[in-house]
Amino acid sequence: MANPPPKYRAPALDKGLDILELLAGAKRPLSIAEISEGVGRSRGEIFRMLQVLEERDYIARGEGDIGYSVTPRLFRLGMEQPPVKSTIEAAMPVMHRLADISGQACHLVVPSGEQIVVVARVDPPGEVALVVRVGHRRPMAKSTSGHVLLAFQEEKVRERWLDLIARYEPTLERKKLMKLLTQLRTRGYATEPSNVVDAVTDISAPVMQHGSAVCALTIPYIEQQTTAQTMEDVIAELLSATREISDALQFGMPSRPD
Repeated sequence: MANPPPKYRAPALDKGLDILELLAGAKRPLSIAEISEGVGRSRGEIFRMLQVLEERDYIARGEGDIGYSVTPRLFRLGMEQPPVKSTIEAAMPVMHRLADISGQACHLVVPSGEQIVVVARVDPPGEVALVVRVGHRRPMAKSTSGHVLLAFQEEKVRERWLDLIARYEPTLERKKLMKLLTQLRTRGYATEPSNVVDAVTDISAPVMQHGSAVCALTIPYIEQQTTAQTMEDVIAELLSATREISDALQFGMPSRPD
C-alpha cells in the first residue's frame, strides 16, 4: 500500500531536511547545483536554506568553497539523547578495562536508519591497534556490528529494518543474510573478516536491554606476536564486557566509589 499523504506540510522544513539527508549520504562535498538537482528544487529555493543551515552550523563549506557537507552538530545532538548518553556512560568504564586486558581497541555501535554509527571508542595501551573514529558509518547489512544488531532484535523489528535496508540495497540477499543472523543469534556473537582492512577480524557482541540489542560492542581484532592472548581469550573477555554493560543498563549503573 502507498504511504498516506502527510496531514500537515511545512515546506521550509521539508527543504531543510531534504538537504541534510542528501548531504549526510554524500561521500564528498556537494555544490549548490548538485544539491539543487539532488533534492529536486531550484537554486533559488535552496539558497537561503543553505545560508541558514550554515549559520546554525549544521552544514559547512570546505576549503576553497568546494561545496557543502554536514558538520558533526546533528551527531552531537543525537549523542545527548538520554538512551544513548546513559548507554555510553555505562559502557565506557567497561570498555577501558576490556581494552587494557585484551590489548585491542574497541568501539560501541548503535543503529541509525539503514546504517550503523560508532558512538564511542577506547584505544588500547599498546602501540598496535585498529582504531575506528567516532561518527564512522557503515551500511548495517555490510558490517559485523550491523549483523549483531539485526540478529538480536524481535522478529517484527528485524523485518522492519530489513525492509528499510532493502530500499537502499536492492541487491540484498535477504535469505542468505537471515541464515547468517540465525547462526549469530545461536552463537551469541559474531566473528567476521573485516571488509575494510585485510588481516583484521571483527569480533562483535550485543549489549542487551529488555531482550533486544540496544548496541553492539566490537573489537577489530589484530593478532599480535607480543601477547599470549588468543582470539578465543578476547572473545571471552568481550562477552564478559557486554554482559556487564547489559546488567548495568538493566539494573542501573553502579555507584561510583568516593
